[in-house]
Amino acid sequence: MKSSAPTIRDVAAAAQVSTATVSKYINGAQRFSPRVEAALDAAISSLGYKSNPLAKSMITGRTNTIGLSVLDITNPHFSSILKGANRVAHDHEYSVLLVDTEETPSRERRTLEELGRRVDGMIVFSRLREHEMPWMAEIGKPLVFFGSLNELELPTVASDDHGGAFLLAQHLRMLGHKRIAYLGFSRSRRDEERMGGIRECLDAAGMELAVFDGESPSLAEGERMCSNIVLGAHRPDAVVCYNDLMALGFMKEAANLGLSIPRDLSVVGFDNIPYGKYVTPALTTDRSRGIDSPRLAASFMK
Repeated sequence: MKSSAPTIRDVAAAAQVSTATVSKYINGAQRFSPRVEAALDAAISSLGYKSNPLAKSMITGRTNTIGLSVLDITNPHFSSILKGANRVAHDHEYSVLLVDTEETPSRERRTLEELGRRVDGMIVFSRLREHEMPWMAEIGKPLVFFGSLNELELPTVASDDHGGAFLLAQHLRMLGHKRIAYLGFSRSRRDEERMGGIRECLDAAGMELAVFDGESPSLAEGERMCSNIVLGAHRPDAVVCYNDLMALGFMKEAANLGLSIPRDLSVVGFDNIPYGKYVTPALTTDRSRGIDSPRLAASFMK
């Protein structure tokens, strides 16, 4: 018959202390004399005692868990964010609880409020507009928001989307392109920043920007929008896509339509996802939001 796991009472009896002393020691709530702590360590080791994380969280009020809410886990960009956050959490003896809102803003409030009851703090990506977000500040847990906010007082981690877009447009200008288009995703707050950076660069050169709006930031949408853009009356000679997924889908369909990249058309994107270097030619991309961002976000929770 399998013996039962040792309990806190077993440790207390072996160390000849009270159960309250054992509880305070294993939960880090109080230090004791070297003699008592040595007796506790010896008892824990000899019995093979393992603390119960659930019981510990009930006592300390902490779960040692960080919540991470992403927009679409199938997007490799968010997979990289998860890997970075998980490394940071592991370094600080935390774990990560992941939720995916699947690019559906209507799910965000319920999902994040439920997540807040299970974690010590949260790292959040959101499609909600700022005026729809005040409830986030009332969740009652430390929360770091990925993106720029104008009025809501939440800690934020934001990349320079405007500057990155300016540099991409400048790169295309230096290559000699004259007819540049932007395939965007207006449901994202970053879309305006990226389009603004492109416009600033082109305005300085007296060039116009053709703008197209996608319905989702996905491979399939980039593929779908390609024919609308390249088969039109004013075909661009370069396209900046909202993210790398849209750019890769766009490149696939452009090849199907008989276009050669970059001979007939240049395509660039954002996020620097790993798959971009495995296509031919390799995708040119802005890498301003790297996987070090979760380390910065986690620092708000220390």
